[in-house]
Amino acid sequence: MKHFLRMLIQVCLYFYCKFLWRCLKFVMRKLTGRCELQRICYNTKLGASRTMKIETSLRDSKSKLLQTSVSVHPDAIEKTIEDIMELKKINPDVNPQLGISLQACLLQIVGYRNLIADVEKLRREPYDSDNPQHEEMLLKLWKFLKPNTPLESRISKQWCEIGFQGDDPKTDFRGMGLLGLYNLQYFAERDATAAQQVLSDSLHPKCRDITKEEISKFSKAEWEKKRMDKAIGYSFAIVGINITDLAYNLLVSGALKTHFYNIAPEAPTLSHFQQTFCYLMHEFHKFWIEEDPMDIMEFNRVREKFRKRIIKQLQNPDMALCPHFAASEGLINM
Repeated sequence: MKHFLRMLIQVCLYFYCKFLWRCLKFVMRKLTGRCELQRICYNTKLGASRTMKIETSLRDSKSKLLQTSVSVHPDAIEKTIEDIMELKKINPDVNPQLGISLQACLLQIVGYRNLIADVEKLRREPYDSDNPQHEEMLLKLWKFLKPNTPLESRISKQWCEIGFQGDDPKTDFRGMGLLGLYNLQYFAERDATAAQQVLSDSLHPKCRDITKEEISKFSKAEWEKKRMDKAIGYSFAIVGINITDLAYNLLVSGALKTHFYNIAPEAPTLSHFQQTFCYLMHEFHKFWIEEDPMDIMEFNRVREKFRKRIIKQLQNPDMALCPHFAASEGLINM
């Protein structure tokens, strides 16, 4: 019986989505004199709320022109909008604002898809120690993070001081490719003071007060060791690569659409992605301290909890993770 009811509900939902929704749109157009795209642009505020509704409307349309408009080349957007206006029998002279609004939305939608491609290209490119540009970026990372400490040699134990696992950092970039290095260097160069502070924190153990209850559970030697071993510390570079993986998955899954559609007035770029990485590094560092983990073995638990918090924030259509970035200053009422 439960299985039958479940099937019945699914059939009803399919029927609604396939037929009733189209009928409702037809009725709304007759009553308002506006198509769905017009209603969205005129009744929904600028930002993620509008762009995501436009994206859904275009993608779910029965018109091939509207379906493919979300993946056209940026140079073809203006012509695509003209074709959409003609298809919908909308006079651009009478409705000039619609074309402007659609253009802004399509720039964001197409730009997001292109950004995924750009990020994916960097992620797939392996670090090559024979490539002078790759090597230059790596050495710059050291200089930005440790400006007062010369690197004694390219292969050196010193790399562990900024959170790499061994003598040669190239082995740590395997998971995220050049993307991990790009992000780390961007953070270290563009937000040098904060990056150096986070690095400094990550290197220092944190002593804390031990409660009487905790003391009673351990011998003096055991709880003294726990007191000293409990650290802010983590491997800065490895965590940066891990947070790069988090940012990448948020991007590919579409979770970052809310953020980018709210801060980028046109197409989101690689700089927007890297700025978002910097924000995530800042926030994860604070979150790590707030969570007060016993040791680095709790990293996966803390990271997963942090990921869920970010995703929850991004479910708010008005959310901009880092609205202070210059990109947000270009938003105008379109």
